[in-house]
Amino acid sequence: MKFGLIIIGDEILSGKRADKHLAKAIELLSARGLSVAYADYVGDDPIRITQTLQRAFDSGDVVFSFGGIGATPDDHTRQCAGRALGVPLALHPHAEMLIRERMQDVAQEQGLAYEPERADNVHRLNMGVFPQGAEIIPNPYNKIPGFSCVGQGGGHVHFVPGFPVMAWPMVEWVLDSRYAHLFLREAHLERSVIVFGAMESALTPLMETLEREHAIKVFSLPSVDHPEWGRHIELGVKGTPAAVEPAFAALCDALRTMELSLGPELVRD
Repeated sequence: MKFGLIIIGDEILSGKRADKHLAKAIELLSARGLSVAYADYVGDDPIRITQTLQRAFDSGDVVFSFGGIGATPDDHTRQCAGRALGVPLALHPHAEMLIRERMQDVAQEQGLAYEPERADNVHRLNMGVFPQGAEIIPNPYNKIPGFSCVGQGGGHVHFVPGFPVMAWPMVEWVLDSRYAHLFLREAHLERSVIVFGAMESALTPLMETLEREHAIKVFSLPSVDHPEWGRHIELGVKGTPAAVEPAFAALCDALRTMELSLGPELVRD
């Protein structure tokens, strides 16, 4: 299964707020031997959100959706998830319990009586209205849960708030409680070399040969204005240490045969 992200909100696309979720998701997945395959950024447009979620539900992937699950007029994600799945929304019993607990906690902190029928408290229960059949994601910050749904196409989509302080622990909980069987237990290694004076097109046959003959992935990172190395290509291989070492040796031998100018060698665990 691949791991994808959907990051929702006009404030991201307008530049009012900088997205922090992509970098953190890369970190959380990398710590478990996994990686982000793609990320979609979507504004607060219900039609576009619904279309994006439909693709996610049909993908067969694990997808984390950040933002838009509140209960204000610009929060559309819960409704769009229901439309994408073709199911009605309903107040989730466990979510209702947790939201009521949160409201009681807030009233107690403020020294007030909890009034469950007060209009604003009734409205807060909308944050527990999820597509029918959803499972909750616990929120350790303030108890207001997220939710998870599975589409007919096998896509597992997990909905968390846009606030990093809430979203990131919730993502970790989902990964550790539901996908530990996908974690890569073997060590991971990347080895690369700086190549000067070459075009990627000229290196492509070598890259294809390495991937065909070794159980590794090849990567090519060109740069035109590096402060130290100027125009160059970082060419390397990544995978398990046992597979990387012979593949990298073959890479370097081939580059020397091509009489290319080589710079430093780089190693990343």
